[in-house]
Amino acid sequence: MKNIVIIGASRGIGLALVKQLVKENQVLAISRQTDSLLKISADTLTVRSMDLNALDFKKSLSALLKETGAPIDLLINNAGYLVNKPFLALDRADIAAQFNTNVIGIMEACQACIPFMQPNSHIVNIGSMGGFQGSSKFAGLSAYSSSKAAVASFTECLAEEMQALGIKANCLALGAVQTEMLAAAFPGYEAPVSATDMAAYIADFGLNAHHWINGKVIPVSLSTP
Repeated sequence: MKNIVIIGASRGIGLALVKQLVKENQVLAISRQTDSLLKISADTLTVRSMDLNALDFKKSLSALLKETGAPIDLLINNAGYLVNKPFLALDRADIAAQFNTNVIGIMEACQACIPFMQPNSHIVNIGSMGGFQGSSKFAGLSAYSSSKAAVASFTECLAEEMQALGIKANCLALGAVQTEMLAAAFPGYEAPVSATDMAAYIADFGLNAHHWINGKVIPVSLSTP
């Protein structure tokens, strides 16, 4: 049984990950909204409400992890926020909200969790094909895609710094998955992959792939809209 932390766990892929991983693992689910998580009945699940945009997010998460005292085997950074708006219409608040959640929040989650991770533990950052160099890009998603490109680069840098500790880090750049976020970005589009199926892939990758892969940004995509 592994100890797993999932950041961004209240809907879509994050919620599906929790439902799958609590069957055989201890899971700490972190999300701003927790109603959907509290409906899951499992002794192996701990749910806490935290906002990645909050200035005290890292401090609060660190305090919680110190309170639980359990070593972390797997950290999945799934949190994401998207504003679909033409570039010239974006204001500072739109840009800041996306980078605060998609980049700074993920970096702070890593800073909080790494002191509790042992050699051969694994950090999986959930990126996007929108942030994958050379992939198709779409109008209205300039800030979101830029933030996901930052996640990809951060993962490569993190893996390098974590070598001395034996902690592995990888980024999965996801293509179209049927989630609420995809619906917001591409209304009416139906993705070829469900959140449940993608969560199964991510769960297996998180638990096993670090034995062979480290510091990689991996496209996981049947299609991009």
